[in-house]
This record gives sequence, structure tokens and C-alpha cells, in this order.
Amino acid sequence: MVGEVLWSLRSACPIPSRLSPYADGVQEWLLDRLPRWGFPLDAEAMSRLDRAGFARYAGRLYPDASEADLRTVTALFTWFFLVDDACDGPDRLPAEQIRVLRSGVLTLLHDGPRRRHPGFGGPLRRLLVEAWRTPRRRMPARWRLRFADAVGDHLDGTRREAVAKESGRAPGVGEYVSLRRATSAAYVSYPLIEFVGDRTLPDAVYHHPLLHQIRVLGNDLLSWYNDLASMERDRTTSGGHNLVLALATERNVPVDTAVELVGERWRDTMARFQAQRAAVPSFGPGLDEAVTAHLDGVANAVRGTIDWTLESARYPTHPHP
Repeated sequence: MVGEVLWSLRSACPIPSRLSPYADGVQEWLLDRLPRWGFPLDAEAMSRLDRAGFARYAGRLYPDASEADLRTVTALFTWFFLVDDACDGPDRLPAEQIRVLRSGVLTLLHDGPRRRHPGFGGPLRRLLVEAWRTPRRRMPARWRLRFADAVGDHLDGTRREAVAKESGRAPGVGEYVSLRRATSAAYVSYPLIEFVGDRTLPDAVYHHPLLHQIRVLGNDLLSWYNDLASMERDRTTSGGHNLVLALATERNVPVDTAVELVGERWRDTMARFQAQRAAVPSFGPGLDEAVTAHLDGVANAVRGTIDWTLESARYPTHPHP
């Protein structure tokens, strides 16, 4: 049932599929670099990271990035996935440790690598220092603040989810959807569109209500697709933190029915996403090209998540029905 819905939604997605020509080469670079950053990875762990294909995910979201910039965003993506594993696996960090981690990460993003934080060190810190070096040097202060705010919100969402799991309380649908927008890290990926494109939107444009709503819808689309793909795993590990499971509980319906409901919800949201993209006004000849690139990047995040989810070993295999 889940596989059929996943492939059906992929077929229904009007956004074209794209992939950077540098993706596979950057994946090799990543595997070479991870041991140098101090990660204690055996052959099995390296194989698992290779099959996960984080560089291909970054290459689908930023298909026009230079090879050097794709290395940077791949390193950032890898950092977030490793943190996600630490916070969401069977031996997950407690909420208080996630709070301390968040504080250390924000200290690094705001103040640079020279200022140390007692709650954040080791390979994860070295990886983030490396990944943050180029954006910190190249991007203006308002962009760096926007990125750091997005990271802070994401890690706070991760902490709040950990608190809920520790309490054993499953979320309702409305609560879950709001929390999922933070835990997905989509809002972290959106400023990176400006980084790889070397053009920063003014704050007034970036935070325009319509552009904000398009980003929200894009976040929902990629998050809910991911929830469908990971639903079987989440049934035993997530404490109800999955849209399918939240719907099944709240509406008292079988999980297969909830899968269909999530598919319907996704299709309706995609229609709204497309309609709102088409309704974006002109911001003037000096900004329209950058706005278009931003909106294309948000769309690439949706389609890239779909394609990568179906090809990555990080998720259960869902062969084409």
C-alpha cells in the first residue's frame, strides 16, 4: 500500500527531476573526508553512508551548484543527518542534551570556531566548522543570521519532539504538522539556495507572506512524503510522530486508510503549492530573477526529496508496483 502511494505521488508531481553532474564525485569526496574529521566509521558504517547518498540528495536540491559549493552543502546535509540519527535512533540523546547541543551549535554559527562551547565538540563540531567556513566567509551578515535562526528553530523542534517522546504522549495531527515543519530541516535548506546561487534576497522579500507560505507548503510536501516512506520504521520508534500514525490515531482509522488520507492531503497541497507559485507578483527587474531562483529551489527540494527517498538505502525499498 505505501509503495503504491509513494510511486503514485511521484508520478503526480509536476516538478521536473534534476541532479547535479557533480553528485557522485562529491559522494566519493565525502566518504574520504569523514574519517579525517574523526568519525569512527568501520567498513559497514561507511557502506551504509555511501548507500544513503547524501551528496545525491544535495545534488537534487541544488543541481546548478558548483562542485565546491555542492561539497559544502553536502557536508552540511551530512551533519544534519548524523545529528538526526543521534536524536532519533534507539539510543537517542535526551532532550536536555539536545538543548545543550543547540546552544553549542548556535555559538559556533554566530561567533565562529574560535569560541568553544562545553556542550559541543568532537567530530560533529569539526564537520560543522568545515561546512560553515565558506558560507561564513562569503555570505552577508543578514544571511548568516537567517541561516542560524533556521538551525536554531530546527534543533529546538528536535528537542521538543524528544520531550514528547520521553513523556510517551503521541501528538495530534495539528500539533504534529506544526512540529514537523521544524524537525524536517527544510527551512535550513532554503537559505542555501541563495548561497549556491550567490544572490541574497532582501529580508523584506524573503519574508514576503506569499513566499513564506510557499515555503511552508513545500516543507509539508517533502515532510509528508518522507513520513509515508518511513512509516513502517516509525511505528516502532517514533512514538506516534508521523503524519500517517497521527491521522490513524486521531480519526480512529486503520493505518492503510491513513496512508490513503495522507496521499490525498499531499495531492491537495501540491495543487495549492503550484497555484501559489503562479501567483507570485513581480518584485522588479532587479529582484525577479533571484525570486524565481528561490522558488525553483523550494520546488527542487520537494522533487529532490521524492527522488532521493526512492533511491536511498536510508529508507525501506519501495519497488515500482
